[in-house]
Order: sequence, then structure tokens, then C-alpha cells
Amino acid sequence: MTRIPVLQPVGRKDAVIPHVYRPRMAAAMEQLSAAVYQETTLTYREAEGARMRIAHINGCLMCQGYRIAEHLPAALQKMDSAEAPNTGANRGEAPAEAFYRAVALDWRSSDQFSNRERLAIEYAERISLEPIPLPNDEAFWQRLHAHFSDGEIADLTYSITTWIATGRLVHALGLDGACAIAPAHADMRIAQP
Repeated sequence: MTRIPVLQPVGRKDAVIPHVYRPRMAAAMEQLSAAVYQETTLTYREAEGARMRIAHINGCLMCQGYRIAEHLPAALQKMDSAEAPNTGANRGEAPAEAFYRAVALDWRSSDQFSNRERLAIEYAERISLEPIPLPNDEAFWQRLHAHFSDGEIADLTYSITTWIATGRLVHALGLDGACAIAPAHADMRIAQP
């Protein structure tokens, strides 16, 4: 159940974020999200591992159902973006549903993830759940720097924090249940502490 009505902006029929109440804020959030999806150099698996972990921490059903490779072109079109979606071969192969299940159910022990993918998932979880001690964890930062360049760490950090904010806004207002993108697998919804 939505906690506030999602009044549509002029010319839109499918907005998820409530634009009408604070149009500049909603437009800025939409543009930040588009920039994150369009500017990233992360592979699909690195980005989707981090994003899906956040989706489960946030409890956002819309985020759990979203698949970058599949849904980004339509999302950009809805935002009237003239940019071609960042869905090229340089992003790698789009993850299969087994990948999403492994992130949701047991990412720590699954053998499906590369070191970079596992670090992206861990970083997303730590920013979401442990932001205070994270900057001082030297062992973690050594591991992250061993696999990611400074630019990739900035990319990953912008992406993760944007996904946290967007997912929490959508879930907190109950807008994720009203969205057309439903979770692909109901068994992937996991309760968080």
C-alpha cells in the first residue's frame, strides 16, 4: 500500500517516484539514478551483485525485480533520455536468475562470484549496515584496492549510495508494491535484521 499517492507529472503515466510534490527533488533523484546507470564501468555482475544485496537489505520489491540489462532501456525512455543505454558488451554477460538467487540467499559461501563481485557485494552490505566502522577497516580497504582502481571504487560508491537512497525512498513510501516491476522470484525476498 502506498503511503502517499503517486501523482503523475505532466506527460508521464508511469512514474514511480512522487514527482508532483517536489518536482526538482524527484527530477534530481531520477537524473542521479540515470547517471549512475549510464556512467558506470562496472560489469553487470559487479553492479547487479551490489545492487541486489542492497535491494534485500532495503526490502524494496521493485529493486529486487529490476534487472539492469533488461529494464534500463525502457527506464531511460520513460525519463525522456536521448542517451543510448549503457548495456553494451563491455558490461559483460547479464547475470542469470541463479546469480540473483545466490546474492539473496548465500553470497558469502556461493562459488558463483569472482573476487571483484564478492567485494562489490560486501562493500554494498557494509555501506548499508556498517557505515561508521567501514572507513577505518584497513584490511577491507587493502582487499578492495587490490581488485578495484580508485576510479572504480568511486564508481561503486556512487552506485551503492544511490541505490540505497532510491530503494529506501521507494520502499518507505510503499511505492514498490505499486510498481510494474515485481520480484522475479518470491522466494528471494529475505527478511533482514
